[in-house]
Amino acid sequence: MKATDYAELLESHGVKPTANRILIARALAAKEGPMTMKDLETAIVSLDKSSIFRVLTVFREHHMVHVIEGGDGGVKYELCLSHDDETDDDEHIHFYCERCHRTFCLYDQLMPEVRVPEGFLLTSANYILRGLCPDCRR
Repeated sequence: MKATDYAELLESHGVKPTANRILIARALAAKEGPMTMKDLETAIVSLDKSSIFRVLTVFREHHMVHVIEGGDGGVKYELCLSHDDETDDDEHIHFYCERCHRTFCLYDQLMPEVRVPEGFLLTSANYILRGLCPDCRR
């Protein structure tokens, strides 16, 4: 994606496309799979931890990132390619490898529909499968 594509993605979610926001969106898009805060700090040495955190907070509020509470107890972020700032229309299942601790996106596996009891309001879902990835199985 070009910088203008990231700017358009941000704007489609109601987020002003600043240089830092484009930088973080680009870093998230470049990684195959979700990233931790530490991953982002390593990938973007020009930004400090608090700047990255502030951008991720804005992204969360506008449904620009999926927040994955991974199998290792930490939180990972993944760029959300939904088409508006109200809902995530690209939710999918994730697989956490218990040996190498990587999280994989299973894009072709849609989230199963879950019905919550009357009176509950479901705002997000986190579906993690755990096991061994093909590399670690060998």
